[in-house]
Amino acid sequence: MATNRILITGGGRGIGRAIALRFATKGVKICVASRTSDELDQVVGEIEAAGGEAIAAQFNMRDHGSIESAVYRATDFFGGEMDLLINNAGIFDVRPFEDCDPGMIQKFFEVNILGAMYATQEALPALREAGNGHVINISSTSGLRGYPGSSVYCATKYALRGFSDALREELREESIRVTTVYPDSTDTTIFDGVDLDIDRSTMDSPESVAEIIWNAAQADECAPDIKTRPE
Repeated sequence: MATNRILITGGGRGIGRAIALRFATKGVKICVASRTSDELDQVVGEIEAAGGEAIAAQFNMRDHGSIESAVYRATDFFGGEMDLLINNAGIFDVRPFEDCDPGMIQKFFEVNILGAMYATQEALPALREAGNGHVINISSTSGLRGYPGSSVYCATKYALRGFSDALREELREESIRVTTVYPDSTDTTIFDGVDLDIDRSTMDSPESVAEIIWNAAQADECAPDIKTRPE
């Protein structure tokens, strides 16, 4: 299946950057969206060096207007149609629930679930215009089971799972696919400074996760839920 017009949130580094570079081939148009302009500019250059076309959309996942502007910029770049939306942006921390203040809880929900919902809502018209649009939501194994110190993070990732499941049913008759990917712990900067007793060399790599997402996007049919380490 041709996937030539792609919007990736959280595309400046980590899994998002790896996804962008995996899709960066001649003829592909990619809009990478993130908060940090320097990182976005670097990824745009890497995509173009690989033969693709790219633009950056600097945005704030906690601001609906910012998300709306980024999706508009992407859709305009794509000529009004979008083949693939990848909701990848997210934040993570490990903290006992009793130490999670209201501001922290609100921030996690705004970035990890509300931002993905708003981006999807804004992108739906362009996904419909493409005729075979696809939404891929990047959840986590924390959307499948609970982990100590991750009550808020797990809650957001379970919510993303529920959003994906319901949206899939809602769009079933419209030829718009919805896939949820559940990466295991992945060695990105999201773990920098996090107090966890874990050997990062045993984690998934961003490139291995990107390969799974590439395969899901290219398939005429794929499982609605994909784990990076099937049980």
